[in-house]
Amino acid sequence: MLPNVDPAILSALNLEATSSKLLSHGGSGFSSTYKLVAAKDGKELTYFVKTGTGPDAEIMFRGEHASLNAIYSAVPSFCPKAYAHGPLSTSSSSSPTATTPGTSGSSGGKFFLVTDFLDLRSSASAGSGLSLAAKLAKLHTTPAPIPKGHPKPMFGFPVPTCCGSTVQDNSWKETWAEFYADNRLRGILRECIRKNGSDKELSDQVEKTATTVVPRLLRGDHLKGVVPVVVHGDLWSGNHGRGRIAGTGGVEEVVFDPSCCYGHNEYDLGIMKMFGGFGGSFWREYEKLVPKAEPKEEWEDRVALYELYHHLNHFALFGGGYRSGAISIMKRLISRYG
Repeated sequence: MLPNVDPAILSALNLEATSSKLLSHGGSGFSSTYKLVAAKDGKELTYFVKTGTGPDAEIMFRGEHASLNAIYSAVPSFCPKAYAHGPLSTSSSSSPTATTPGTSGSSGGKFFLVTDFLDLRSSASAGSGLSLAAKLAKLHTTPAPIPKGHPKPMFGFPVPTCCGSTVQDNSWKETWAEFYADNRLRGILRECIRKNGSDKELSDQVEKTATTVVPRLLRGDHLKGVVPVVVHGDLWSGNHGRGRIAGTGGVEEVVFDPSCCYGHNEYDLGIMKMFGGFGGSFWREYEKLVPKAEPKEEWEDRVALYELYHHLNHFALFGGGYRSGAISIMKRLISRYG
């Protein structure tokens, strides 16, 4: 039997229980997923709902909510809009309400995320006609907002995000080199050790990469024109598709399951190169719209440096051969720049 729509979700969306129903939809390793169909003001509305248990689900949904809306604010037709996240009702709670972005609910229990429903099987006609390269270029050239309490755009993100199930520290940094070395490389090394045990070779290689290669390739007086922009953070081909958003408009090039930060646009290219799936026409169009940063001759090494994070993250998540891939990238980069 399918669950009734939880009162917390109904409250967040201002819907009536009698005109709303949940339908099982798809599946996820981290959550239960549903299609929510509702009627309001004579219109049928469709939403996508994720639910999960415990503080990890709360962090994941809060990060995904903020990430989707950061992308949506820059390129509205590029991803579903997120509407609410927060704690679900329990038998002992009377009328819980959803949390607003950047706030935290209870540390236990069940949590939810509600977004526009994305129909990846739609047979509707084409929408805007904008290509993936054009949309990603728009995302990667839209300046980041100035975070509260800071005088200028910063590298980071207002909340932690998850890449897979790995929680990422997005605390603000003034320089991209500092953010990438501390928040990404040293951060994911700690997770690798937590999951797989101490590893002197891996630790030494990551630290040498963070202290020598990163400043050499990414320091602000060397890498030209780097400003914080929204990056998806986990843009492998499985997080890209063509679909119709919320039952309106046409079929669009879309992305989903983001783990955003405000960073260097080329950061997204690391995982795109790692797993492939993006053809030559995409790369040619994207480079015309967003030329490689200077020095261009170091572009491939920068992309390899960004790919490194995902090898380390996959080693933390899955173990196995991803460690050797990470070691290989680091040894090659250290031999050139270390």
